[in-house]
Amino acid sequence: MTDVTLHRAAPRLGYVPQQPTAPAAASTVGANLGIVPMSLRTVHFVMPGGVDDPAVPSGGNAYDRRVCLDLPGFGWQAVRHAVPGGWPRPGAADREALARTLRELPDDTVVLLDGLVACGVPEVVVPEAERLRLAVLVHLPLGDETGLEPAVAADLDARERAVLRAVPAVIATSDWAVRRLVSHHGLDPQRVHVAAPGADIAPLAAGTDGVSHLLCVAAVTPRKGQHRLVEALAAVTDLPWTCTCVGGLTNDPEYVAHLRDLVRSHGLQDRFRLAGPQSGAALDASYAAADLMVLASYAETYGMAITEALARGIPVLATDVGGVPEAVGRAPDGGVPGILVPPEDPAALAVELRGWFGEVDVRRRLKAAARGRRAALDGWATTARSLAGVLGRLPEAPRRVA
Repeated sequence: MTDVTLHRAAPRLGYVPQQPTAPAAASTVGANLGIVPMSLRTVHFVMPGGVDDPAVPSGGNAYDRRVCLDLPGFGWQAVRHAVPGGWPRPGAADREALARTLRELPDDTVVLLDGLVACGVPEVVVPEAERLRLAVLVHLPLGDETGLEPAVAADLDARERAVLRAVPAVIATSDWAVRRLVSHHGLDPQRVHVAAPGADIAPLAAGTDGVSHLLCVAAVTPRKGQHRLVEALAAVTDLPWTCTCVGGLTNDPEYVAHLRDLVRSHGLQDRFRLAGPQSGAALDASYAAADLMVLASYAETYGMAITEALARGIPVLATDVGGVPEAVGRAPDGGVPGILVPPEDPAALAVELRGWFGEVDVRRRLKAAARGRRAALDGWATTARSLAGVLGRLPEAPRRVA
């Protein structure tokens, strides 16, 4: 018996804005195979157990859910295996649950593994690369998570390297991330592919007054850098801003407590709000009220919240890290719909905030570029097409790749 959640994603018919929660499933792979149209091949997608939990939303979870809906349009039926555990550092029972999930799959099965689950457990994944056709989807290199003890980061980094060198295909979410994985882990560039997140064009955000309401959409964790945002905002209290931070509050309770203390110490309680996780209509309403998207991350492989904002014509102010410049992109006329500032520099963030409030021409230019970028964003079908291409090229006879 397995203790993972399995279900088959239905073929996508039209736009599906949110994937429903996985139903209770049978306990074996065989009981979940069902009848698949002859035109569809099957990929087994192994992902974190909390992928559907609205209390812990993440870009990686949203990506995993959404591509399951779109893959059938490109010839692949996704069977989801949601494996509970403290990934990427699971306990023994969680490791065994993952091992059992993979062990029950027949030889030569095509398997897509979320890197959060796969990359920390080479002792489970590497042996299975000898008989399964594995691809690993890396949302964030494990060692890039902010706040890890150096020894922990080094151990996770080594584990990730062992996994990625063993599988025939690695998928990253930006060109920057592809380059980083190839250079950092010494991977064959021919085996590392990009499948950038898509975006659904949404109604243009009305905003609040065109300038004053700031929105940050990110889990409240050290890597997302909300404390730097607070420090920057504390330097411009003479400006009439308000800021709403939307994102999970349970990943790092100690950091959340520190952030609340920081807000109080600067007297910003009435202007800076931690709204907690949101989805559906509530999240749409937060975007609709936003005049400017702000993101102060230390590390990002892409930045899905950025493209979600741009899909509504909202300009962006963000730190220049990782794949963020790719997410910001350019409008067809070359206009840049955002401002990027050096990481770890709240003063630079404050300077650009002051410019946003004080320079009408800057706001006008950024808003025009954001609307242009909105029209040019790739949809999720492009993401699914890229993934399907990688899955279709997995070697017929899996073998360990040095």
